[in-house]
Amino acid sequence: MKKLLDKAYRFLSFRPRSEKEIKDYLKKKKTPAGSIQKIIDELKRQKLVDDLEFSRWWIEQRNTFRPKGKIALKIELRQKGVTREIMEEVIEEMVDEFALAKKVFQKKKSPDFLARRGFSWSTIKKVLDESAKKE
Repeated sequence: MKKLLDKAYRFLSFRPRSEKEIKDYLKKKKTPAGSIQKIIDELKRQKLVDDLEFSRWWIEQRNTFRPKGKIALKIELRQKGVTREIMEEVIEEMVDEFALAKKVFQKKKSPDFLARRGFSWSTIKKVLDESAKKE
């Protein structure tokens, strides 16, 4: 058990992880199912695994380094195993989609790029309308 916990610590040392990511990692390492849950419980007890905090961290990183729209963020967080409730709460709290879209549009000047980054069509339209008014 100690050896498996050390593997989980090492996996967590690179960046925060969702509970699902840790479970998947431990399964890949052929860890028995009962041991996986014990390790997850221990990591939660130590406050090293918390999907709410992980989601906040993930969105903060995205907003800072690679802005994406709400659609793309929801897909990414779903892939990380975050529940819909946590996802909705954190995105509502932390994402100003219009401001992010404006920031991305200033660099790329491409509505298609905004769409690929997961911004909604209504947000893209607002950004384009505002951009047209300035010209």
